[in-house]
Amino acid sequence: MLHLSDIQQAAARIAGQVLDTPCVESRTLSELTGAQVFLKMENLQFTASFKERGACNKLRQLSQEERQRGVIAMSAGNHAQGVAYHAQQLGVPATIVMPGFTPGVKVARTQGFGARVLLHGATLEEAAAHARALAADQQLTFVHPYDDEAIMAGQGTLALEMLAARPDLDTLIVPVGGGGLIAGIATAAKALKPPIEVVGVQAQRFPAMVNAVKGEHHAQGASTIAEGIAVGAPGVHCVEAIRRHVDDLLLVQEGDIEQAIVLLLEIEKTLAEGAGAAALAALMRHKQRFAGKKVGMVLSGGNIDPQLLAQIIGRGLVRSGRLMRIVVGTRDVPGSLARITALVAQAGANIDEVHHQRAFTLLAAQNVEIEMVLQTRSREHAADVIERLRAAGLEVRQQP
Repeated sequence: MLHLSDIQQAAARIAGQVLDTPCVESRTLSELTGAQVFLKMENLQFTASFKERGACNKLRQLSQEERQRGVIAMSAGNHAQGVAYHAQQLGVPATIVMPGFTPGVKVARTQGFGARVLLHGATLEEAAAHARALAADQQLTFVHPYDDEAIMAGQGTLALEMLAARPDLDTLIVPVGGGGLIAGIATAAKALKPPIEVVGVQAQRFPAMVNAVKGEHHAQGASTIAEGIAVGAPGVHCVEAIRRHVDDLLLVQEGDIEQAIVLLLEIEKTLAEGAGAAALAALMRHKQRFAGKKVGMVLSGGNIDPQLLAQIIGRGLVRSGRLMRIVVGTRDVPGSLARITALVAQAGANIDEVHHQRAFTLLAAQNVEIEMVLQTRSREHAADVIERLRAAGLEVRQQP
């Protein structure tokens, strides 16, 4: 059973090896949500994730013989980098088994920390089984990503730092995958401040912990943008700690997470991956539940694929009304497009894309549909652009 003393010892053990990251107030997010919001910026760690804490604590407790033989871990992302980096710092040979679908950039970064990377299996489960087999065959120490008390204790150091920086916090919101992070945080927070509320957040598509702890039966999906918390089976040790210390578990949709990523970029100028933005997603979705409270949120990581980020930003612009797609029907004669673009310019919008549709339309043969993607300032501005085009006698409809 994990205790506060284990987490305090972990804090002493990893001091100077990981960042005591800022826990800063966001006035704008506070205004948007009705809570007083504080962000624990774990995306500022060297490997851009809280995973360093548990990995460092685990590795620093290895015996000399275990250090010489080396360690092995299974991960498709943040845990891999945390183990590889701190193993390199300690001179410990590290092998990381990653599933075959792992993006090349994550493989290269893990190798850059000196680890031997083995790609194996089409799923996380297959990669984990292979890592376990190698650990037994080569006498390597297996470093579990979450279901290990040394890992949980390392992650729990986050709570010590948050309550030292903001002792008046009355609620903590924490992303949940396998449960190592929230198990450590909740154990420490409840010991230091029993009245504090600890709330976990899972992606709707990967609700394993909610199902295990609450006895519910949410279906599991195939993918999520919060891949850092996309865990099919929660840790056994983690479930025990969560049942004792965590007050509630919430689920968030993919759109909630996307919106939270964009808000953090725009408002705080900070990059969070899907799992890292899950806490804000829950706060935005359940504003009334947290209204008036002093809320500490863990931004657990900032490792996100640039192409995925670009898509999320684009979808966020659509969601906020700053990017819209319209179809304008008009006579197919010279000057028609020039007239329409002039009207758009007069309305203060910018044209992102234009496409003429002559074949796939029910309009008369002499007419044309012009599909346009426009950049606007807001939903209200978008509505004004459409109204101006209609006032000029054009048929306009907005596309979803």
